[in-house]
Amino acid sequence: MKKLILIHIGGLHASKEPAVIETVLGSCVAVCLYDAAERIGGMNHILLPGEADLTRFDTAARYGVNAMELLINRIAALGGNRHRIVAKAFGGAQILPSISKANGMGRKNADFVLEFLRMERINLVSHDLGGHSPRKVYFHTDTGYAFLKTLPRISRSRVVSEELKQWVRVRSNSQETGEITLFD
Repeated sequence: MKKLILIHIGGLHASKEPAVIETVLGSCVAVCLYDAAERIGGMNHILLPGEADLTRFDTAARYGVNAMELLINRIAALGGNRHRIVAKAFGGAQILPSISKANGMGRKNADFVLEFLRMERINLVSHDLGGHSPRKVYFHTDTGYAFLKTLPRISRSRVVSEELKQWVRVRSNSQETGEITLFD
């Protein structure tokens, strides 16, 4: 049975051993890279396009350039060849309808990844970018197979309703009196 690796925002993992890397995406983008000759694969989880200001932020892999270079270098360190690597990209949804599509982070992340792969001459063999729904991605490091599950959108009214229920619950609990014990 393959080891399951869960990555979050700013995370990345590459493996020469068979593993399944899983992540959940909204406006973030995950890029899966695979060297078929060596059967080495990996995935990153990009929060923001561009490059980190390393004097102000401590998690460089949250940023596109850093996340891509770190993943490529990790695959190379495991014996992969940069010139054989192919890519699959997922995510970049417009989760918040109040933000225009042109200004949405999902679109900016997706555009960044597409441009990075083009500039680095890494062949994009599959992608599912944009839209409005979150996604869950499972990537098999030994085969390069990626499985995508589209998750249901949570409507804004549902989120507001759930938050209101939680607020009422917390408020009612705060009104209850409890015992007070004083210490000498």
